[in-house]
Amino acid sequence: MNNFIEQEYIHESTVRLVKEKMINDEKICDLSDFFKIFADSTRVKILFALSKSEMCVYDLSKVIGSSQSAVSHQLRILRNTKLVKTTRKGKEIFYSLSDDHILTIINQGLEHVEE
Repeated sequence: MNNFIEQEYIHESTVRLVKEKMINDEKICDLSDFFKIFADSTRVKILFALSKSEMCVYDLSKVIGSSQSAVSHQLRILRNTKLVKTTRKGKEIFYSLSDDHILTIINQGLEHVEE
């Protein structure tokens, strides 16, 4: 016999209000995927470096202390998720943050961990 008595809500108006404002599951998944990008320290290093200057793969690899192939792999992920963009200058490709939102996220995250 189950002794658990199910209760509807403790604060029904709060539950109703929040449920009305919840984003749909598809957006929740997209947001979750977005934050997973920041779960890799190499990608965070790349994003932080690019927050200071646009850079080519070779220079990025020197700054973050990783191989060019590893940096290229992570840059591909960052490009596919639209966090970085490319600019061709002659034969070289330079990477930069896609927009100021990325810089804001990095700065706010850094501020949070430094508290």
